[in-house]
Amino acid sequence: MSTLATTAEEPRTAPVRPAYRVTGRRVLASEWAKLWSLRSTWITLGLGLLFLVAFGLIAATRYKSGIGSTRTDRDFAASTAVSLSLFGTNFAQLALGVLGVLVTAGEYSTGTIRSTLAAVPRRLPVLWSKAAVFGLVVLAVGTVGVFVVFLLGSGIVSGTPAAVSFSHAGVPRCLFGAGLYLALVGVFGVALGALLRSVAGGIAVLVAAWMLIPGLISLLPSSWRNGVSPYLPSSAGQSMFALTHDSSSLSPGAGLVVFLCWTALTLGGAAYRLTRSDV
Repeated sequence: MSTLATTAEEPRTAPVRPAYRVTGRRVLASEWAKLWSLRSTWITLGLGLLFLVAFGLIAATRYKSGIGSTRTDRDFAASTAVSLSLFGTNFAQLALGVLGVLVTAGEYSTGTIRSTLAAVPRRLPVLWSKAAVFGLVVLAVGTVGVFVVFLLGSGIVSGTPAAVSFSHAGVPRCLFGAGLYLALVGVFGVALGALLRSVAGGIAVLVAAWMLIPGLISLLPSSWRNGVSPYLPSSAGQSMFALTHDSSSLSPGAGLVVFLCWTALTLGGAAYRLTRSDV
């Protein structure tokens, strides 16, 4: 009896839970898992890759069919295999930019951002991790898509005035530049979503920056247009993967710097709002 009583009186100790610390690697891993758990990620990345490849091949096929006839458009007259293959970036950039907006603004619309910021009280690592993870994913997908469509498009226009090989001067820079451009568009979308905290608002600003504003600028007098247009995000970014340049466009290096400035400015605004205002 005494043995049983002694055993019953022994205090029970609760299991010790392991202590977890918030580290940059763990925040990155969390954002990686959240990104791939969304169905919209798979669908929109697939659409962006489809637009990139499909429209590039369509442009190359149309150029090939118009060779030697009067049906060749003036827009295609001076085309190269690079410009034809990268024709789809104009459409892929919107899909990838919209997905970037969804990565951040989507959490605000569903309310899950409260759980995210409760787990990472310092807040800013969340923004940097979202931008880094999504930017690297788009960089990989965009670069692979660009090289695939260039190889296929080069085969289509082989033997025409537009034919250029990978070893041609400037071609590798154009292809890698296009992949980097798409990645920065995605990061720009992430920053817009975090800054505006609205899916509809972020998408509206993204579309306006890439389509509406350049159209309005084109209505200005040429002296004003030539001084403003090259520094728009869309124009500066596209100069990164242009094979040739004229006096009205920026060089690839200058275009990269200008586009990085636009992206950094938007990210800075998102970071300021994230640290200064409540969810």
